[in-house]
Amino acid sequence: MWAFCSLLALAAIPATLAVKAHDFKTCSQAGFCRRGRALSARATENPAWRSPYSIDASSLALSPDQASFTAAVKSSIYPEVNFGLDIRIHDDGVVRVRMDEVGGLRKRYDEAASWALLEEPKVSHSIQWTVAKDKVHAKYGAKNNFEVVVAYEPLKVTLSRNGQEQVVLNGRGLLHMEHYRTKESVAQSKQGIAVPEEGFDTDDSQVVLEQAHPRAAWFEGETEDGWWEETFNSFTDPKPRGPESLSLDIDFPNHGHVYGIPQHATRLSLPTTTGEGAYYSDPYRLYNADVFEYLADSTMSLYGSIPFMQAHSADSTVGIFNVIGSETWIDVGRPTLKATTTHWISETGILDVFILPGPTPADVFAQYTRLTGTPALPAHWALGYHQCRWNYISSEDVRSVQQRFDEEDIPVDVFWLDIEYAEDHKYFMWDHKLFPDPVDMIKDVEAIERKMVVIVDPHLKRTNDYPVYKEATELDVLVKVKDGKTDYEGWCWSGSSAWVDFFNPKSWDWWKGLFKINGPSYGWHWTESTENTHIWNDMNEPSIFNGPEISMPRENIHYGGWEHRDLHNINGMLFHNLTSQAVMERSNPPKRPFVLTRSFYAGSQRFGAMWTGDNLGTWEHMGVGVKMVLANNIAGFSFAGSDVGGFFGNPEPEMLVRWYGVGAFAPFFRAHAHIDTKRREPYLLDEPYKSIVRDILRLRYSMLPVWYTAFREASVTGLPVLRPHYVAMPHDEGGFAIDDQYFIGSSGLLVKPVTHKSVTEETVYLPEDQVYYDYFSHQAYRGAAKGKNVTVPAELHQIPLLIRGGSIVPTRERPRRSSPLMKRDPFTLRVALDKDGNARGELYLDDGETYSHREGNFIWREFAAQKLTKKSKGVRISSRNLAAQKPAEAVDHVALAKYDDGNDFAKSIAGVRVEKLVVLGLPAKPTSVSAGDKELQWTYTPGISASEKKEGTASVLVIKDPKLSISGDWDIVVQV
Repeated sequence: MWAFCSLLALAAIPATLAVKAHDFKTCSQAGFCRRGRALSARATENPAWRSPYSIDASSLALSPDQASFTAAVKSSIYPEVNFGLDIRIHDDGVVRVRMDEVGGLRKRYDEAASWALLEEPKVSHSIQWTVAKDKVHAKYGAKNNFEVVVAYEPLKVTLSRNGQEQVVLNGRGLLHMEHYRTKESVAQSKQGIAVPEEGFDTDDSQVVLEQAHPRAAWFEGETEDGWWEETFNSFTDPKPRGPESLSLDIDFPNHGHVYGIPQHATRLSLPTTTGEGAYYSDPYRLYNADVFEYLADSTMSLYGSIPFMQAHSADSTVGIFNVIGSETWIDVGRPTLKATTTHWISETGILDVFILPGPTPADVFAQYTRLTGTPALPAHWALGYHQCRWNYISSEDVRSVQQRFDEEDIPVDVFWLDIEYAEDHKYFMWDHKLFPDPVDMIKDVEAIERKMVVIVDPHLKRTNDYPVYKEATELDVLVKVKDGKTDYEGWCWSGSSAWVDFFNPKSWDWWKGLFKINGPSYGWHWTESTENTHIWNDMNEPSIFNGPEISMPRENIHYGGWEHRDLHNINGMLFHNLTSQAVMERSNPPKRPFVLTRSFYAGSQRFGAMWTGDNLGTWEHMGVGVKMVLANNIAGFSFAGSDVGGFFGNPEPEMLVRWYGVGAFAPFFRAHAHIDTKRREPYLLDEPYKSIVRDILRLRYSMLPVWYTAFREASVTGLPVLRPHYVAMPHDEGGFAIDDQYFIGSSGLLVKPVTHKSVTEETVYLPEDQVYYDYFSHQAYRGAAKGKNVTVPAELHQIPLLIRGGSIVPTRERPRRSSPLMKRDPFTLRVALDKDGNARGELYLDDGETYSHREGNFIWREFAAQKLTKKSKGVRISSRNLAAQKPAEAVDHVALAKYDDGNDFAKSIAGVRVEKLVVLGLPAKPTSVSAGDKELQWTYTPGISASEKKEGTASVLVIKDPKLSISGDWDIVVQV
């Protein structure tokens, strides 16, 4: 508490202690958003409206192989302003549409894609454009059923599939790229009223029109609304470049649901912001911001921005990746139940839109992650439980917390330190009064195979006794004020602070060198650390206490002369990226880094994990956190979670228990709390709450094989770790809006975390005619062809968790203090037979720490249960080497030519066995259970079979310790 109170002396700090909605802009307070929305309103009210942008057909130029084309675009409003269009189709069918101002007063920001994309995508050379009198078009796809049509006048881009429109750009004529101009040129052209074009209505109140451009005032508005300067609260944005916003309508004529564009605290299927009965009045905002105590139901921008949207119907899924780095507002409308309109309004940048044709969710995820990268395969330990608070105040405090976890037999993998570990908030530098022996403290944690995570924020205390700031100044890698020469000074936890400009390549090797523990270095480096000390990047929006909207002035200058407004949403990703590289490179051979970020952008999934920021300890925040984590998963960023217990407040025991139930089924599982909250480590709970939380944590640890296998699949295919119903069952319309239950990877596990008070049972939606089994009680529930709701017990000690029939779930059931201690533990296989008597599952394992899996050191097994014959009721359960069958699909980022099942890792776990199989839904008691010529021990409890059309407790066959290797091929035959 003392450290926090001392900060109150900083004059700028109080502004951050009670941040409310009025600290952040609404659309009506942002000039370019007002202008974009006003254009939309005028166009909607005038049915004669047509977009002024058109292609000059005479300028169209096909590439030599006719795989792409460029063309000049003109605006009838400003005929002297030139634009260039570039359209190409990639090898995987993604369509890229780019438009930029040509020959303008200055260059528009066009570097967003270079930071988001893995590499420049390959253009398809098998697709050829056909030029017609009024359009250019191309057909492609395995069945030649996709078609892209680019109409000349007005400019419109349409993607169709099977003759049905999927995505339309500029169909409503809202495209507008505000060209660069000067105050003088505008003043000289303002002369009286001009006559509008034929067929266009106007009224005599229009008194400011550009004489040479008859429709300019109608199109851009009658006044210079926020063109050259804008004031919000006490801050004035000088806007030295004038108006430069980009507006574009992107519509989905045959898709009734849209998802994505995180981060917002709202439902997964995005509610409307325009049209009759709109749920919200303001558009969704993408502007990375430090929003203290954010609202639980709002379109307000939060900490991260991913401009990726999916549209879904029972027929198809498509996606849009709008590569923009500046502040962006997005209106969503639904003119009919089967159609969605969107309007994207950005402050700066070029038009650079990727149209992802799908047509399935899996296709869209593959297409998007081929562009921006799949989620990194995390270290295995990072999927365990993380214990954090602001702040563990000393070395002894950390040791005491670890001791209490062990005394209460509660598993944990990671302990965290917030900002108070650092002397005067000079990150990397320990406060030795409180942490006199940081390396010894960390090694005490490591002794039980645990890890430490320590915070490193982006603000550098401006003092010459801080070597990190001193070196950054000497290298000249700090963000500048608008003159481009003077280092920017703002206020954050360190007091007077500076910010590294990670867009400057000179900062990269220097920053990575800071994390070196020993050996060659670029200067000062972090000797008081270890290879098992990982990093938390907070405040990287950037959060600046005395800045506009608690952030950096937009006119600040970054490397290349770009203003902060151009790249604001990308800024936090670079900090995350460089820190991740730094942590990886400090060890030899490299180990997988863990770096948590609060701010993120498209592509951030390549570098680590994120969390949903400073949530409140309320039921509403618990519930919306589930939806927010789902939204990040479908936007490519699977390693996501919300603070268990809420960052603010003191949750009652029931709420805290339920929150652990939520966290245990999130990819990133961390408890965290504000400095003013009471201590709430799980061992402090009274009974029965403490035992319930212990059981939840043990459940998480038993299911780590499921989580790790799901992350392998995500790292290879881009499929999310958490899968909402529309992803898992894309044709079931009853599940398209469901966002409070979800599947975990391909495991067949369906979970519905309880997020309401005093609940004793929950309604779970089953999307298909299939049997689902309660994970704990083995109760069999029956779905229906058109979906069905079932009631599932949900007392405080119960989590609604079902296994879909047809799944095999591998777990490790031995309680351990940390996950690395489980490496040689045996496995249990839960075999949940489907209505036809079959099942399948996977298990992926590697050393969980290094990158040796990319050299083939791993196992990837397929488990299958199949009926013996059409007449037999028996089943054969087998284990096969999936890696040998599919070596090119086995690991992240590397296609192996072949797989050696005698690799070093496989040898190291040769003695790890399957100790139990639990088979659910057999039709009758077995007559024998054998592996080869060996009869196995087993017990059988009669019950409902998988094929029966009724509900009740399922039959259970338990096969005891068959002594079969988890990494070997084997068969178990169950005769019935």
